[in-house]
Parts: sequence; structure tokens; C-alpha cells
Amino acid sequence: ICSLGHGLIHHSKMMMRCCRAREFRRIAGLQLPSYLRDWKEIASLSLVLFLVMMLILEPILHCMASGQGTVLFEERCQASEQLIFAYSVMSTAAMLLYFVLLTDLSVISTRVSAYVLVCGKVLEEVWLFLFGLTFFVLAFACAICSLEQKSDDFRNIPMSGLNLYKVAFGMFSGQSFDLLGEYPVVLFGTLVYVVTSLVFLTNLLIAQLNCAYQACYQDMLGFARLSRGRIVAETMHAVPKARWFRFVETLRLDERVEFGEGDIGLAGGVQIFEPSSLNITTVDQIRRFGGTTSPSAQWPEDNAGQDDEEDRFDRMTKNIERAMKRSSGGKRKGGSSMAGSSSPLGSSSAQDSSDGAVSVKSK
Repeated sequence: ICSLGHGLIHHSKMMMRCCRAREFRRIAGLQLPSYLRDWKEIASLSLVLFLVMMLILEPILHCMASGQGTVLFEERCQASEQLIFAYSVMSTAAMLLYFVLLTDLSVISTRVSAYVLVCGKVLEEVWLFLFGLTFFVLAFACAICSLEQKSDDFRNIPMSGLNLYKVAFGMFSGQSFDLLGEYPVVLFGTLVYVVTSLVFLTNLLIAQLNCAYQACYQDMLGFARLSRGRIVAETMHAVPKARWFRFVETLRLDERVEFGEGDIGLAGGVQIFEPSSLNITTVDQIRRFGGTTSPSAQWPEDNAGQDDEEDRFDRMTKNIERAMKRSSGGKRKGGSSMAGSSSPLGSSSAQDSSDGAVSVKSK
């Protein structure tokens, strides 16, 4: 009842808003409010309709209205006996829609959200597979029924189509296959159908899903982040201002955060601690400039495009270390050829060092 009330209020507001703004869109040949272009809104509206039907067909209410219930909240009585099956069908559909709408919770994890979006994208390939399978089922069902045969499993087109679907999904029993041995022509037609449906179509579906997954998975990570941002932006309108201000105060954005121990940085950030051995850095990534912090003062010139002395010495040191590693690796493997090949590296590194030394002096 709570879900029904919330759904009725939500869809009533959205429909009134679309009717006042005259925002309609043609969906499946029908003029419907434009907010129903999202499949989640359609699922939510369908859930509301199923809940309304369940309320109308509720067996407890019919038993209470007829007075035939022996106990309170009696479900089965003479008045509700004919409604129980229809009520169960509506309940099954509503339960499935509940779990379909729960896919919105996948935005909690970007990886899971990307997986859900990929499933939605590759679902088109599955529909194509089912369309092709239905075509083959209809073709072979009509062909087998045209034969002169007395098999009970293929006595008409609907029965033949149902059994061919069972063959495709592995639901056709082995005993039924044994009975087809009495009708060799029917057995041959079934085997041809198995080759075309299970071997060809199934492997084609696997190849299509593989290619479609590889093509869209990288993009789906970005779409998953956008979907999370959209949901956060939509939820912000429902958050009370007092609660939002309390949340902002807990972030302490006006306090300065530390770049390192004792190194006070800027305000407006959220500090996250991690082990010092997780991301080891030997070069300070923060560029520091001395002088006034007045906004009217100009920033120092950025000489990032020019190599300074420290960068040259660092590069020279890395070249020497690389050359020493290569030479030591060659000595471990043994052989005079490897030892001889290390001399050009040494000479090249020495040349680099000499060039670096000359450049430093000239500067």
C-alpha cells in the first residue's frame, strides 16, 4: 500500500506537469507524456498499475466484504476462490518489476553500474538471436508438419514449435529423442534444426556478444559515472537545506589540509590517508613559489618548458643507472659479446654526462 501511494502521487504529479506544458511524445504509436521516455518510468508506472489490480483482486478484501471468512484476514473463501490465480499473476509481475527497479542501486559501484549498462547494450544482440531462432522454429515446424508422420510430439504446428523450442533450450528429453527413431525423416529434420540453431546461431550469438562487449565496455565506464552524477543531481532537490548544511559542515572544507606531515596545504579539500608505501614518489609533485600571495601580484614565470640543472642531472643519473643495469644483466648471462655490447652504452652515457657537464658550465 505504501508503494502504491508513493507511485500514484509521483505519476500524478508528472502527468499533470506534462499536460500543463503540453509535453507529449509518441511512444509505440501512442501520444504519451514525455517523462515516459525513460524505461524506468515506464516500469514504475506498470508497477503502479499492477498494484492497483492487486488491490482490486485482493482475496482478503473479498472475503471480508462477503462475510464468509471464518477468521480475520482469511484469504481463501468461496468469494475469492476464482480470483486467487489472477491475483497471483499480478503479484508475480509486480515482484519482478520491483527487482528490475532495484537496478538503480548499481550506481553505488561504478564497476557494477558499467556492467548493468553493458547488459542493456548487448541485449539487442540477444533479441536478434531470439528473432532468428523463432524464424528457424517456425520454418522447421511447418516443414515437419508437412511430412506424413504420426509422431505425437509433432502432430501440429504449435506442438512442433513448442518441442523445437525445447530442443533449442535443452528441455527435450532423451526418451523423446529415442521415440523419434521410429520416424527417420522427422529425426533427420530435427537434427538439421539442431545444427542450424544450436551450432550456428548459438556460436554467432557468442561472437556478437564478445564483440559488442569489447566495443562498448570502455565507454560504459564513462556513462556509469554520468549516470551516478545524474542521480545525485536529481536527489539533491529532495534533500532539505538544513540537512545539506549539516553535511557540508562535517566535511570541514574551510580547514587547510596537509600535503604531508607538517606540510600545511590549501583549504577546500577532503583529506584521505593511505600507506606511505602505496605510492612512492621520489620527486616533489608540488611546485612552490616564494613571494607575496596577493592576487594583484604576478605569478613567477613558468620555466617548465626549459630544462633546469636539476632535471638534467636527474636525467643523466637515470641514464647511468639504466646503463649499469644493462651491463650487469649482460654479465650475469655471460659471454664476451654481451660484455662488449655494454661498452657503447657506457660510452653513450659518458657522452651524455660530458654533454650535461658542458651545458651546466656554459650556463
